[in-house]
Amino acid sequence: MNDDLAALSARIDRTNELLQRMLAEVAKTPSTHAIFVDAGYLYAAAGRLVAGTEDRRAFDLDAEGLIDALIDRARTIFADSRLLRVYWYDGARRRIHTAEQQTIAELPDVKVRLGNLNANNQQKGVDSLIRTDLESLARHRAISDAALLGGDEDLVSAVEAAQGYGARVHLWGIEAPEGRNQAEPLLWEVDSQRTLDLDFFKPYVSRRTAPVHETTAGRPSREDVRFVGAQISAKWLAARGRDSLGELLPGHPYLPGSVDQDLLVEAEGLLQYSLRGQADLRRALRDGFWDHLQTQY
Repeated sequence: MNDDLAALSARIDRTNELLQRMLAEVAKTPSTHAIFVDAGYLYAAAGRLVAGTEDRRAFDLDAEGLIDALIDRARTIFADSRLLRVYWYDGARRRIHTAEQQTIAELPDVKVRLGNLNANNQQKGVDSLIRTDLESLARHRAISDAALLGGDEDLVSAVEAAQGYGARVHLWGIEAPEGRNQAEPLLWEVDSQRTLDLDFFKPYVSRRTAPVHETTAGRPSREDVRFVGAQISAKWLAARGRDSLGELLPGHPYLPGSVDQDLLVEAEGLLQYSLRGQADLRRALRDGFWDHLQTQY
């Protein structure tokens, strides 16, 4: 009998030891978050807020700058978590990328997922794509937190599916000039809510006054823009000192939203050329900025 008790006690001790090891491994595993953007909601709500219209043809959206700002905002909210990627959901006829969607798809850490567009330019199938991705990532423990930028009631099932596998879903909304632009049932189901205001979107949305970038006359080269980025980087470093590098380098290749916006504004002043909507030139500008910083570290 004593031998049986001793054997049982040894098994219990062994089980406890394995559980402690497992918990220690889990504790060392970093949390992971992803950002899910319903582009239809984004264009409509941000366009209405900043440009006074939901018609995409009437305003320009600097998607690259905005995505960087969303990543930066998520980094401050999920401070001890790493980004998996940004999922960008939009509609396209026959699910064929537009030029703008292709540019977004080429951005680092961004996955574009396309539903269809019907004859009335209404998105079809986007909500089901969001649900599929949210549920799959949560089920495989690929994410612990999901930041969802959207407002449609049809997203409730996506939220419930992800939560069923233990993920927390955080709803991000866009300030509405009046009333609400998110369904109440969606607000009830999520784990937290945040609203991004006019000041957040102003740098990335501008009302279109004339056809933009139809010619390349006067367009600076990538090398010129890269050089300007390095110039601004040198000026930035001289003003703040090398100690400030430690604040930026952990976020490479992303810049904090305030730094990125200051970089864009100053570069446009030096170049006398708008970089809004010019994804390749914006990347060249950031590359030049980072190149100089890294030579000094």
